[in-house]
This record gives sequence, structure tokens and C-alpha cells, in this order.
Amino acid sequence: MNKETICFILNGQKTEVDVEPTLLLVDMLRNNLSLTGTKLGCGEGDCGACTVLLDGKMVNSCLILARQVDGHEVLTVEGLGTYDKLHPLQDAFIAEGAVQCGFCTPGMLLSAKALLDENPQPTRTQIARHISGNLCRCTGYAKIINAIEKVAKGQPV
Repeated sequence: MNKETICFILNGQKTEVDVEPTLLLVDMLRNNLSLTGTKLGCGEGDCGACTVLLDGKMVNSCLILARQVDGHEVLTVEGLGTYDKLHPLQDAFIAEGAVQCGFCTPGMLLSAKALLDENPQPTRTQIARHISGNLCRCTGYAKIINAIEKVAKGQPV
């Protein structure tokens, strides 16, 4: 197959990648760019493990072709915070014990960011509804919702 060069903003940095037309975004992130925070779970858009933000909106990167991000902006969990300065959501997830096995965590964090960017003060019901596309088998969601709610209320972590 013929490769094409795509250019986009990835975690705040201009990025160019040569991709095959059928390459999925999740595979490009993990295999071509070594950003393994984005997980491949179901491969059908049902589990949310592959959630990234595309122009600020949640997308399942297992359903998006890499070439579709040409000219757009992508945020992965690696771009959310740094080792030296975690994003408030990352701090809250740690403080609330919302991180267990870590498989769903990157997608949950990005889903939470998308929600808070759109609605800075969501109710618990709105939080639960918003993250319902992100499956977690470890925490039972209460700790995740508590962490997101803590950030929304501006409570110290």
C-alpha cells in the first residue's frame, strides 16, 4: 500500500507521520509513535480504553483511521500532564484510589477532561453518564466519579 504523510498536532507538538491508508489511530499512536497510554481493548468502540481527544472531543481511536487526524489536534494521556506536574484529574484519581489496574485509566482521564472542558461543574449523574462509555472492571466507578467530582468542585487533592 502507498503511504501518505499526515500532519497534525499531537499533545501540543506538530507531528508528521507516514501512514498506510488503513492504519487505525490507536495503532499509529501505540506502534508508530510509542504512546502506549492509549490502550486497545475491544477494537469495536465499546470499552473506551482507546479514548483520546480529537479537537477536544472524545473519540474511540480504534474506530478512527490515522489519516483522519490530518490537520487536527489529538490529545493522549501522555499530553495531559507531566511527571513533574500531573493534571488535577491525575492527582485526584491517585488520591481517591481511582487507579487500580490502570487499563481503563487513560481513557477515563480523557473522558473526564472532555466533560470538564464542556461542563466545569457537572452533577454526579452527569459524570456517571459521561463516563459510561468507559468500562472499568476494578473500581466499581464510585472512586472514579469521586475523583472527577473533586476536581469539578475545586477541592484540594
